Amino acid sequence: MGSVSLIAQSPRPARSGEALAAKSGEAAGLARRAPPVPLPAATKGISVASLFRRKIVTEQPPEHQLARTLSWPHLVAMGVGGIVGTGILTLIGVGAGLAGPAVILSFVIAGGICACAALAYAEMATMIPASGSAYTYSYVVLGELIAWVIGWSLILEYSLVVSTVAVGWSGYAAPLLRGAFGFPEALTLSPELGGILNVPAIFIIAVVAGVLSFGTRESATLNAVLVAVKMIALTVFVFIALKYFNSANLHPFMPYGFPKAVQPDGAERGVMAAAAIIFFAFYGFDAISTAAEETKNPGRDLAIGIVGSMVTCIAIYILVAVAAVGALSYTRFAGSAEPLALILREIGRPGFATFLGASAVIALPTVLLAFLFGQSRIFFTMARDGLLPLSLAKVSRRGAPVRITWITAAIVAVIAGLLPLAEIAALANAGTLAAFVAVCACMLVMRRRAPDAVRTFRAPAATLVGAIGILGCLYLFFSLPSKTQLYFGLWNLLGLVIYFVYARPRALAE
Repeated sequence: MGSVSLIAQSPRPARSGEALAAKSGEAAGLARRAPPVPLPAATKGISVASLFRRKIVTEQPPEHQLARTLSWPHLVAMGVGGIVGTGILTLIGVGAGLAGPAVILSFVIAGGICACAALAYAEMATMIPASGSAYTYSYVVLGELIAWVIGWSLILEYSLVVSTVAVGWSGYAAPLLRGAFGFPEALTLSPELGGILNVPAIFIIAVVAGVLSFGTRESATLNAVLVAVKMIALTVFVFIALKYFNSANLHPFMPYGFPKAVQPDGAERGVMAAAAIIFFAFYGFDAISTAAEETKNPGRDLAIGIVGSMVTCIAIYILVAVAAVGALSYTRFAGSAEPLALILREIGRPGFATFLGASAVIALPTVLLAFLFGQSRIFFTMARDGLLPLSLAKVSRRGAPVRITWITAAIVAVIAGLLPLAEIAALANAGTLAAFVAVCACMLVMRRRAPDAVRTFRAPAATLVGAIGILGCLYLFFSLPSKTQLYFGLWNLLGLVIYFVYARPRALAE
């Protein structure tokens, strides 16, 4: 099947010819090849009904088609590459400071909630094999306004993740540049930190954008190699640290309690407070669903990629958490920016600590690749639907959206190079939680609206999985810092203004 687009449909009973159609094999579910039809005039005005008009997936013209070059090994590697990054390398220290040894439980809770969301993503991705991830599923199932909010939230998530990881990579690379080449320190820091411009962060974003522009398959193959480096480094850490496991380091196990609570020093701590932050370390598998139109056999490969990468990362994360907390008292690494390397040094293995740090410099760009890939596809799909300028929805001769990739890279480079991130980085979690809630809701709605539609992957115990995903994500959202919740509300208020002023009048209905 070629690339697919969406045509608008008012939220009313389906007309003749608009029933769900299933194309055998890869495009099961909601795909159809009928030519687009304009919206009825009644829906073009602003009304509650028209705000929730839904879309039907259709064939795309060649100039807007993405090339199908990916198979399931590429997707698994993309998911693992997006998930395993600065989160596990740094956030285990933050989480231990919030939950103590019970950070292990925080990893289990965050991983379990993400696993439920991953199952919902796998079902929706194989049912609606179109680019756009949660934004597209929301547009098809829940309506245009909700889709815009989710797309706007995903833009926030991906932008902040790419920018934050680029700054993190710069933190590893800057000392090497200063030591080897005398690179000015002012050009490795943002103005917020007393510098001029974070050049290494901008540089690595440009490199990753160039790799993505060269071709999707080529960038996915390079990503798979770098992912292997990361997994070897984490496996080595677990193997070494477990030799120094001491059960005394697990007591007291839950010093700050289970729910988020304000401690005497004014800080918000608890197992759930840690889980809300550690959640950052788990997402990334959602980027796989943005590659639906670039997958050779989406009906099979998307489910394998999403579920396979999630299961792999949950297993390695819990092992890393157990090894870390057991090898060294959490109070000794809770404030460290490099907790895993610190643990290795403290137990007398500095050589392995250096290896772990070098692996991070080499392999962290895989996170940038996965999220820059995902963000460019979100932008591309929203532009193709008319909610962003249609001129951005162009592909190169290789079938890659080069124009939107470089525009996306420019946006995140500005954030990484100039803007302060400390106060707003947690917003990435808020945007992701919103998307996960939407996808779980889409799965539950489609189980009732179209119970007989072809599903090449069916989430087990869908009602339970969807409910856990929704309620768990809402619990994590309200476990985030209050300031983060406020910023997320303001971001979406700005998004609604842009929607009504610019996007809605231009949304494609033909």
